[in-house]
Amino acid sequence: MTVATPSAAENLYRYRAENGVLVVDFHVPVEYADNGYEVLDANGVVLSVVPSAMTPEERAKIALSRELEEDAKSEQQRLQNWDESLLLRYSTIADIEDARDRSLSDLKIRVSILKSNRRSLRQQVENAQARVAATERSGVEPLPVDLENIKLLKREIDSTDDKIAAREAQISEMTALYQRDIERFEQLQDVVRLRHQMETPSQ
Repeated sequence: MTVATPSAAENLYRYRAENGVLVVDFHVPVEYADNGYEVLDANGVVLSVVPSAMTPEERAKIALSRELEEDAKSEQQRLQNWDESLLLRYSTIADIEDARDRSLSDLKIRVSILKSNRRSLRQQVENAQARVAATERSGVEPLPVDLENIKLLKREIDSTDDKIAAREAQISEMTALYQRDIERFEQLQDVVRLRHQMETPSQ
């Protein structure tokens, strides 16, 4: 099997054979085609060059390069969207801090309510346990309803603990998000100030 077409049968082909020997022929043996070759006219003038086939390593490098390029474009677009959103919503750092404080205030109120509920539940458990202990000291079996009530109250306390932990994690996450907004907004302000300095003619 050789590399050639009827319409180009009059062309010559220059390729490297074994041991790098340069060969000019009317066709390129298939075993050498992947090494690349030149297409010549009857006078030996190069008409075109067919590059060598890429190795798996070269293809992997190209694929990685394209992936990194796409990642860079995505990151650039993300930053652009972020910047536009910040500039649209806020005029100063104080605006961001006010928005943060309003958002955190609502979450902190919810945490405070949950903690108050937990204290109430714990008090109910202590009262129920005290009744059970007093009953046992009198030599009487505690009522099943009291024992079951203690179990229910403890499960509700555990559920409340989970809700408190979730709300506190949300507060930490929101605080970090607003802090990133503040730092990014400061960077944008620095850029604006630098541009203003560059555009303002020196006296």
